[in-house]
Amino acid sequence: MKVGFYTSQREYTEKQKEFDTAIHDVLKNGIATLGQQVKDFEKAVEEFTGAKHAIGVASGTDALVLSSDILGFKDVKEVITSPFTFLASASCIARHGGKPVFVDIDPDTICIDPNKIEEKITDNTVGILPIHLFSQMADMDKIMDIASRHDLKVLEDAAEAFGMRWQGAGDSMKHSGTIGDFGVFSFFPTKTLGGYGDGGMIITNDDNLAELARQYRVHGASKKYHYDNLGYNSRLDTMQAAILLVKIKYIKEAISKREKIASLYKERLSGCEHIRFPKIKGNQSPVYYAFNILTDRRDELNAFLKENEIGTSIYYPMPLHLQKCFSYLGYKKGDFPVAERISKEILALPIYPELTLDEVNYVCDKILEFFKK
Repeated sequence: MKVGFYTSQREYTEKQKEFDTAIHDVLKNGIATLGQQVKDFEKAVEEFTGAKHAIGVASGTDALVLSSDILGFKDVKEVITSPFTFLASASCIARHGGKPVFVDIDPDTICIDPNKIEEKITDNTVGILPIHLFSQMADMDKIMDIASRHDLKVLEDAAEAFGMRWQGAGDSMKHSGTIGDFGVFSFFPTKTLGGYGDGGMIITNDDNLAELARQYRVHGASKKYHYDNLGYNSRLDTMQAAILLVKIKYIKEAISKREKIASLYKERLSGCEHIRFPKIKGNQSPVYYAFNILTDRRDELNAFLKENEIGTSIYYPMPLHLQKCFSYLGYKKGDFPVAERISKEILALPIYPELTLDEVNYVCDKILEFFKK
């Protein structure tokens, strides 16, 4: 049996009529940047997440870049974040001349360890950039408490966290991205809510920040050809918005199917002494954008699965503090031992709503077969 890590064809086949109609409607009505479908999709995201403002941009990376610029994460100012993440979570700071300051991750959750943040705060620190990774949000209670006490801005990288929610002490459940000053989503095709190309979104409950984000995505214009700021050309494509409008109707169902697949993986693999799972911490609702296992025989297992035509991915094989592009920061091997260890143990298995239970069982069978050898 061949099991791909991800495929979009099954979803398209299931909902072909709806996708075709959405695409043809854009074509029939005339191509327009920030067209009606973008406005409708922004409204749908506001309703689903509870955010006061949703601003569509060209990618999750652009969402981080624009938000970092607006929040002042630049000009040698320091922003505390995790080294165990995708490049964009830190490059958005460095791109503006800011300084990413890394702290190690929690070995259980693989998210930033909030207990290590405060010791890295200096007079030059202006913000914290937590990343909600794989299946859960970072500890936003501790992060927001630290930010409040030190007057720091918080940019939530929720690129992988659409649908995740956190409940603070004595508070209602809040969607990822709505707790800090800004939150960002990516709609890259593999995401829980993914388009058929690049797309991203900035969310906030702050009216002034929202207005700046809307200006920054169109070159900094407050109205056409009137530029209050030096911004960017970064708009969510109308065609992608039309596709995402179809998909967001089924987002709760998609999240539920991912949870069932994750539960089956845990049921089948929990008895294997060579495998560990990240632990969910805090009062939150996880979403299984990715399903990761941890094993000290990761590379051997990965090779075996590929030989058996099972797709996998490694998020992430090298922490950011060891990447060449960040060598100027002066970090060295051993500075963040948890992130370095996890990078050698972590392996993502196939998980998407259209994956069949037979395919999940086949993946589990092969993993258990490997460890019996």
